[in-house]
Amino acid sequence: MAAAFAKPRKPVAADDLGDALLRWWDRHRRALPWRAPPGRAADPYAVWLSEIMLQQTTVASVAGYFEKFIARWPTVAALAEAPLEQVLVAWAGLGYYARARNLHACAKIVAEQYGGRFPPDEAELLRLPGVGPYTAAAVAAIAFNRPCVAQDGNVERVVARLFAVAEPLPRAKATIKTHAQSFLSRARPGDFAQALMDLGATVCAPRAPNCRRCPLEQSCASRRAGTQLAFPVKPAKTARPHRRGAVFVLRCGEQLLLRRRLANGLLGGMSEFPSTPLTLDVEPGAARAYAPINARWREIEGGVRHVFTHFSLELTVFVAEAAAADPALEGRWTKVGRLGDEALPTLMRKVAVHAGLILA
Repeated sequence: MAAAFAKPRKPVAADDLGDALLRWWDRHRRALPWRAPPGRAADPYAVWLSEIMLQQTTVASVAGYFEKFIARWPTVAALAEAPLEQVLVAWAGLGYYARARNLHACAKIVAEQYGGRFPPDEAELLRLPGVGPYTAAAVAAIAFNRPCVAQDGNVERVVARLFAVAEPLPRAKATIKTHAQSFLSRARPGDFAQALMDLGATVCAPRAPNCRRCPLEQSCASRRAGTQLAFPVKPAKTARPHRRGAVFVLRCGEQLLLRRRLANGLLGGMSEFPSTPLTLDVEPGAARAYAPINARWREIEGGVRHVFTHFSLELTVFVAEAAAADPALEGRWTKVGRLGDEALPTLMRKVAVHAGLILA
């Protein structure tokens, strides 16, 4: 008996690519905490908040943070009224802390200058703190149904493969945007933006694209050539520099010495234990010169390792006991039991765990 074969699908016409994508999305859309259900208008505040959180972060990491933020600050006006310190504490662990400061600044502007309503225009959204081209396009498209191309990594991968864009990123961004605009759905631009994101996240994966599930398979140039994994073309990676340093955990009974980092720069505005400058490579022999006081500093074996975007860091952890909680020292004293209320970035939480102050 002859084997049965599925009838080959015809390539999707260029004008119908957007419709094919939307038909797929209507069946396979992801249910996300910030996403409006079918038939309901999107909440611009939820769209903006999620997009800021999702910058350089995964959906899995963001979902819990988003739900806590929405429960605590259900409107942009409520977020604007919150002290920045509380926002930083709620953000702690999500990384890229400049986003949290810009989030708060943006909320205040929207509340005070726009009456608590986000502007619908992409160009006007771009003027807000922390809102770049992708976020402005995503909010305009998803929240206000404007015909904008929201171009994140998932979208760039889908479109680069679909049209076999040979230029390397980031130079290819303009070409990719032009291609995406060529099949953008003018009737449903918000759904189109989310559909492209979902296709890249669930089907057109970086290392193992599931092409047989893709609604655009028959029109995909790289699929026809068998070169899907060659796109998008990326520039050669440069080596990430490695830096060393030390961090000093000073106790006085049940109190700890903490400092507040400068508002601008790495981990800006967050709480930290005194340390060597994190942006410098300080060899172990020179590290003790940065200790906040002369004391019998004890090194904890093992150290703490952390990777930032542009460099990796290894910190030696020293602990010591102070005779008194000297208020003249740079920083402030806080109780060990209140560390959970501090805006500690992930790096300093690792230090606290390594020093036995909190559980992992």
